[in-house]
Amino acid sequence: MRLLLSKRQILAKVSLYYGAAAFVGLLFGHLLLALLLMTLGHLLWQYKHIFLLDKWLWRDRKLTPPAGDGSWQQIFDGIYFQQRRERRKRKELRTLVRRFRDGAEALPEAVVVLNEDWNIIWCNKLAQLLVGLRWPSDEGQRIDNLIRSPEFHQYLKQRNFQQPLEVMSPTTSSIMLECKMMPYGKAQFLLIVRDITQLKQLEQIRKDFVANVSHELRTPLTVLQGYLEMMDGSAQPAAPIWQKAHGVMLEQTRRMDSLVQQLLTLSRIEAAARVQFDQEVDVPAMLALIQQEAETLNRDKQHSLQFEIDPELKVTGAPEELRSAFSNLVTNAIKYTPPGGVIQVSWQRDGQRALFTVTDNGEGIAPQHLKRLTERFYRVDQARARNTGGTGLGLSIVKHVLSRHNSQLLIFSEPGQGSTFSFALPPELVLGAQTPKKRAKFKVK
Repeated sequence: MRLLLSKRQILAKVSLYYGAAAFVGLLFGHLLLALLLMTLGHLLWQYKHIFLLDKWLWRDRKLTPPAGDGSWQQIFDGIYFQQRRERRKRKELRTLVRRFRDGAEALPEAVVVLNEDWNIIWCNKLAQLLVGLRWPSDEGQRIDNLIRSPEFHQYLKQRNFQQPLEVMSPTTSSIMLECKMMPYGKAQFLLIVRDITQLKQLEQIRKDFVANVSHELRTPLTVLQGYLEMMDGSAQPAAPIWQKAHGVMLEQTRRMDSLVQQLLTLSRIEAAARVQFDQEVDVPAMLALIQQEAETLNRDKQHSLQFEIDPELKVTGAPEELRSAFSNLVTNAIKYTPPGGVIQVSWQRDGQRALFTVTDNGEGIAPQHLKRLTERFYRVDQARARNTGGTGLGLSIVKHVLSRHNSQLLIFSEPGQGSTFSFALPPELVLGAQTPKKRAKFKVK
């Protein structure tokens, strides 16, 4: 057990020594000389241990402390124990660092540790292969000086790391990289880079396959549908089953043609370049045409259709894509709402945004289906979808269109309470004054 220094004991020893020196000085009649000799001896004793400490700390290679007298031995022992503790901590830290680096080297992604000024602190070997970094010569270099991409520079400048960034590899243009930035430690960031070239190629192959097959199916389906429409089911008395078969074939041909058309629309949206926001879209006029189409589709359903449209609310974007999004939402509400329902369509200002809403009082959708509604070919009820002619692509098209217009589809629904589908176009796409205008309200029963 290590003993602690006591001020009271040290003071008692010093007082004892100087008291003894004073007593001897008084006996021989040289008090001051005795005290001076005592002081010089005390200084020599102190400097002797100071030199021992200096030699041990700076010149002696031995780890064990030197032999000292009195309180100095406790000081030597204290320094020795402190050194042992620091060596043990450094060993543990080296072990942790080695484990971290071994784990980072084993990851299938490139890892770069950055400080808040985007200077490189450390990177693994895969980062050297994918990004072209050189370790340790690039230590302390800014990452945006080594990854010379305008998109990457803007990504760091905005400091909005919720979504990953896709850039070409600085080493070769045939490799596509996905970069994701994550806060790491105190005032540090972790840049994770992975090779998504194969995923991009597979995605492109899928898109090309869907587009090519849909295009090739279009011609035979058109021919087949044309001949079936020319033939009257009742004009074939020799085959009693022909009338039923003719109706089924014609219905399924039209359904397949609708599926091909939507696949082509989805492929065209996916393959299109970034939307040019300088093209004006007259949404009120567009919704007026959609309203007429809705009236025709509503003849058998007998819904109460209510359109509430701001006649001066126009936006910029891709007209055909936006028309597809509006039409899909309105058509779905008419198809999937039981006869005699109420459907409300609204196009109004919401602050500086443009808000489109379709609300119905139909059967509603269970919560477990809401997150998957925008997936391709996903349908809540297969039987009902076949009866209504649904393809499962409508909401997927809406999702892609809104994503290209910096918006997203919001779905609120409860079983038995109806559903609401809405989206808001951002202020940068909205034309006109920033104050609400006079509403034009139309009701069709």
